[in-house]
Amino acid sequence: MAEKEVELAEEKGGGKKMLFIAIGGGVVVSAILVAVLFFTGVIGGKPQEAADGEGEAAAAEKESKSKAPLIYQPVEPPFVVSFSTDADVRFMQVKLQVADRDPAVIERVKNNLPAIRNSLILLFSSQKPEELVTREGKEKLRQAALEEVRKVLAEQTGDGTLENLYFTSFVMQ
Repeated sequence: MAEKEVELAEEKGGGKKMLFIAIGGGVVVSAILVAVLFFTGVIGGKPQEAADGEGEAAAAEKESKSKAPLIYQPVEPPFVVSFSTDADVRFMQVKLQVADRDPAVIERVKNNLPAIRNSLILLFSSQKPEELVTREGKEKLRQAALEEVRKVLAEQTGDGTLENLYFTSFVMQ
């Protein structure tokens, strides 16, 4: 009878050992899973930009830049271009402003106005007046002008960033 009690006690203790081993294994697997998710950036820790290798300073700069108000800079004097003599419309006058949230970008635009104006005059004078009568035609020209300014900035300064360009006056006659 004493032998049966000893065997039962050993069986109960063995069951407890198995339970502790199972719980311990589950804890280890969970800890490994959490560590992998943390270091890959899925949970906790770094913002996505920083996890992609940009660094925390760059991520903070982007966030603060996106919250800054737009700075508008007029490009003066207005652009006046003439079209070929066979067109009903002979002249076009365009006033525009560039816009960015970074004062350094606006400064680069100011410093490179002669090159920017030259490129925009060539762009504007190469247009077909009949295409500029519609809203879509004007929007297409605005996008082309924005890309032209970005291209000039990239060539002149190595940084072709500019957020936007707006027509503030558009007259054809």
